[in-house]
Amino acid sequence: MTSRCGRTLLGAILCIFAVLSATYSVLVPPFEASDELWHYPMVKYIADHGRLPVQDPGNVGPWRQEGSQAPLYYAIGALATCWIDTSDMDQVRHLNPHADNGVATPDGNVNLIVHDTDLERFPWQGTVLAVHLIRFLSVLMGTAAVYLTWLIVREVFPGWPHLALGAAAVHAFTPMVVFIAGSVNNDNLVILLSSLSLLLILRLLRRPAWTGWTRVMGYGVLGCVLGLTVLTKSSSLALTLITACVVAIRAVRHRSWSEFLVGGIAAAGPVLILSGWWFVRNLVLYGDLTGLNVFIEILGQRDVPADLAQLWRERYSFAAGYWGNFGGLNVPMPSWVYHALNALVVCAVLGLLRLLVRWLIKDRGRWSPGLWPLVLCLLWGVGVVVPWSQWAAVTWSSQGRLIFPALPVWSALLVLGLTSWAPTTWRGWVTALLSAALLSLAVVAPFAWIRPVYALPHPLSEDQITGIPQPMHVDFDGVMRLLGYSLEVSEVQPGDWLEVTLYWEAIAPTEQDHTVFVHLLGEGDLLIAQRDTFPGLGRLSTTWLQPGFRWADRYVLQVPATAYTPDSAVIDVGLYEPVSGERLRAQSPDAPDTADSVRFGRVAVVPIPGVFPNPMTADFGGQMALVGYDVSERVLRRGDSATLTLYWKAVGPIDRDYTVSAQFVDFEQHKAAQKDSWPQDGMAPTSSWQVGQIVADERILMIGQDAPFGVYDVRVAVYSATEEGLALLPVIPEGGRMQTDYVVLTGVRVAP
Repeated sequence: MTSRCGRTLLGAILCIFAVLSATYSVLVPPFEASDELWHYPMVKYIADHGRLPVQDPGNVGPWRQEGSQAPLYYAIGALATCWIDTSDMDQVRHLNPHADNGVATPDGNVNLIVHDTDLERFPWQGTVLAVHLIRFLSVLMGTAAVYLTWLIVREVFPGWPHLALGAAAVHAFTPMVVFIAGSVNNDNLVILLSSLSLLLILRLLRRPAWTGWTRVMGYGVLGCVLGLTVLTKSSSLALTLITACVVAIRAVRHRSWSEFLVGGIAAAGPVLILSGWWFVRNLVLYGDLTGLNVFIEILGQRDVPADLAQLWRERYSFAAGYWGNFGGLNVPMPSWVYHALNALVVCAVLGLLRLLVRWLIKDRGRWSPGLWPLVLCLLWGVGVVVPWSQWAAVTWSSQGRLIFPALPVWSALLVLGLTSWAPTTWRGWVTALLSAALLSLAVVAPFAWIRPVYALPHPLSEDQITGIPQPMHVDFDGVMRLLGYSLEVSEVQPGDWLEVTLYWEAIAPTEQDHTVFVHLLGEGDLLIAQRDTFPGLGRLSTTWLQPGFRWADRYVLQVPATAYTPDSAVIDVGLYEPVSGERLRAQSPDAPDTADSVRFGRVAVVPIPGVFPNPMTADFGGQMALVGYDVSERVLRRGDSATLTLYWKAVGPIDRDYTVSAQFVDFEQHKAAQKDSWPQDGMAPTSSWQVGQIVADERILMIGQDAPFGVYDVRVAVYSATEEGLALLPVIPEGGRMQTDYVVLTGVRVAP
């Protein structure tokens, strides 16, 4: 490949990326990109006040945890948009409180905000204009980062032009990269500056000895870029350690203490000047150099910290977040796409291992100075992954895009590993095929998977109204009218999905938003499953619904795997105001004037065939599993007793005696009853169990005389007493979900 041809291809890659990411920035509705609804308010605050917000977990601003982030990206966005009147932000950023953030559901409700098309249409104004301008800035940052990937890989593998182009193409055409590049997100600037820092470090490594002011200026430029990088995101601090390694290598290579001292001071000085104030501010305000203590307090953290095994169980969601899981991580691509891309990663890893083995055997692991650039890149990859793993172990942030600062490394390794399987003459074609496949996904994604989920419901025609399977006429306080419903099934099992289609008509707009609830109620009006959304499955607001607009919503409720059976259930539908919880009256010819919901349909919740009642699997720490349960009474009064039978199976060796805690706990953590004991009232200590043994653990729980009336969860936990306190066994989840330290079985009601 000639140099001219390579640069032409690079230019094409850069142009395609810029056009693609700009397209995403226009097509993706405002605030529907990852964390954008929190990143932008941070920009706005700086633009309006000329200073940074002070984080207060007791009074969190609209920027939420992002107010604890390093400020450079937000300051640039504020400088670019400070001239715009963005006083309409609250109107544009109309939050959907029921959005399924981070969860892909079969019926929608993915939008993080409720979109008013009148406010968002072109020509943009106010907040919408500011968001799109910052998105365009992100596009420029992303384009520059792709170019830097090309330069970095050329620096590491100077004789392999196809590898540099391939890495740039993989970087540019990975759908999630394009998506983030078209959004308001500080990842765009940290990817750019991290890549620039890495390039300068690599060039510093091979540069001949410097003297005088040339040396000071050279190290100083690197220090300035490092300082700006750290001021963008503190997770880039590993670059300063890599720089220290390179300074030490140069000092040893040139046998010069002055190289070490002058280089170290010249590089570290700008870092401290540019970013040191940020760390001092954090220490003064929050008692922590990085401010992550407040970040985590606002964001929240896992019930059970994740170990490496749990992070491995979350690998599929992590990979999806790397390749492309759009919106609020709730708009995925088809599963076959992830399987195919993950298979390519496996092939690449095997190819890299093959190259490593060949080097160990053929070259006998002989070291060459030419390997230093590759080692530094790998160190940067490790410097990104290790802090991410520590962060993901504590918080809910096990998403692949968080390792994007090392995109040049991951892109180069993917191409290197895959092409290692092909003959030299075919490597260019393998790279081209990989690039074309990713480009195809990136082109298709906004039109096939992203944009459609935010489209408003289609109005119903007269023929569709006439054809409603189960017509009704229920008015909810003159706000909305339920025209009818469709219920396809009359029988479900635990773990099934239940589909209910409701046909609505808007009567009059309201001053406040109202939420539609769809409940599946069983014996004693105990809640089995529920779906709460704004009208239109989150896409409509009762504050601006036009009278006479009629549409259909398809709600999909998941029956919990632990649902009690057998049970006879009904559908319960109504509207309420989210802040106060006050319900609207349901008025119909068949309903009393005091009704606040309408009930219809009959659904039988039938048992799953099995040895035990209510068969299930809840694995406690890989040692004991709850495989079934039964409860004698589900509607009780104060002073009544219920017998809860738990069926345990020893799934692994148990080296100690664990206590089982069974509790009736309500939403406000009030306990109506509790029984903590060894299984079978101490007659079957867990240390005596054999692997595979089944133990029926029967325990009686008495409702306290002062227990508040209402619904309680039946909660089970397992723990042992240690010197530090109670050590709870984690519940190992299926499907990569996060761990908890208890399991909820069913509900009971304490009635007057």
